Amino acid sequence: QLQLVESGGHLVQPGGSLRLSCTASGSSLDDYSIGWFRQAPGKEREGVLCTTARGGVTNYADSVKERFFTTRDKTKNTVSLEMTSLKPEDTGVYYCAALNTRYWCPTSEATRYNYWGQGTQVTVSS
Repeated sequence: QLQLVESGGHLVQPGGSLRLSCTASGSSLDDYSIGWFRQAPGKEREGVLCTTARGGVTNYADSVKERFFTTRDKTKNTVSLEMTSLKPEDTGVYYCAALNTRYWCPTSEATRYNYWGQGTQVTVSS
């Protein structure tokens, strides 16, 4: 079964940048679309963006457009979320999730994804 592990979250100051990684085992991410989600304290989980196996991107959250982007490293079986111009409201636990399809991204509902990592904490604060 596919397993996902997020890494890279830590404390960063407003305006800074951070790169999160989602590393897979058990299957190749070439067969999956990957979604990124986040959950702030006291709030529901929010979709950030999704990338297909071919590199297409669907943005879920207007608040991260032009600031966040995602890339794939097929050699390392890893998908990265690169975040720039970070704001305090970007604080939360960030998750990667996988759907077993190559060519499209689902809607932003978390229930559309089959596999999840355990999350990594991102804190944006001075």
